Amino acid sequence: MRADFSSLAEFAGVLTALPGPDETAQARARARDAMLTKPPGALGRLEELAVWYCGWRGDARARVAAPQVVVFAGNHGVVAQGVSAFPPEVTAQMVANFEAGGAAVNQLAAVVGARMDVCAIDLDRPTGDISEGPAMSEAELVAALRLGWEAVDGQADLLVVGEMGIGNTTSAAAIALALYGGDAAGWTGRGTGLADDALARKARVVARAVAVNAGSGAGGLEVLRRLGGRELAAMAGAMVRARMGRIPVVLDGFICTAAAACLEAAQPGALDHAVAGHVSAEPGHARLLEQLGKVPLLSLGLRLGEGSGGVLAMGVVQAALACHSGMATFAEAGVSEG
Repeated sequence: MRADFSSLAEFAGVLTALPGPDETAQARARARDAMLTKPPGALGRLEELAVWYCGWRGDARARVAAPQVVVFAGNHGVVAQGVSAFPPEVTAQMVANFEAGGAAVNQLAAVVGARMDVCAIDLDRPTGDISEGPAMSEAELVAALRLGWEAVDGQADLLVVGEMGIGNTTSAAAIALALYGGDAAGWTGRGTGLADDALARKARVVARAVAVNAGSGAGGLEVLRRLGGRELAAMAGAMVRARMGRIPVVLDGFICTAAAACLEAAQPGALDHAVAGHVSAEPGHARLLEQLGKVPLLSLGLRLGEGSGGVLAMGVVQAALACHSGMATFAEAGVSEG
């Protein structure tokens, strides 16, 4: 499906017309849950997940049948400031690994039966150094949003967007600082494994990036343009395309959540079709989720990115729907409700 926007203003217009869940399907799913052969609330958050998912799919007895994982990759000019333990060449090398099926996310996608796609975006052309000015022009941002939009399979029924991009935890930390304030050090983590001195330097770069891009407070999409990256913008575009198709989304880690936060800042409620798959070891992630009001499904100390934690949580969503839609009711099983 082609994007129906060609400018940032048009994309902002899309955000004002996002569809909501099917309330009738939600009500019917909730009524079905009350009749299943279990004590009320016995499956905890799985019950909430099932009702949420059924509402977005418009089916009171839905199942996850066609999950999709898309990993977007981009390079960041801010890497020149020494914010990463790895060189930017690793981005392209990891893309090749994804395409060959050798990364962690490939294995996890296979476990949950998800289609996996990889989209590398102009790796030979890093974004601008955010410590010196904006990451992208408006045209570059729109192009990345469109790539993300068009990467989503309209037949998918559950989506995870992942990323690869050396330097992108710096971008995510800067976005979080610009959106929610605080101090740069509180949003800045070790990323790929920085030592203490490099971590302090990274926090200074994050603070400088937000100061240099002072106009980033103009709104979520402007924050994304000035402080984000092509892969973050593509993730945001994919999330909005999913919303337009009422495809539920499982958020991955810190970088994915930072991209999502830009959408929520631009249009409150833009993430109603998304759940937090996990909380990562990156210190800013838990704070971002708290700001967004998202309670993670898993907490496993992951900090890999790639969509890996989100894909693991896909299995939880699948399990929730398997129980909800596959369990017998008391009447069907001939069990007394007591």
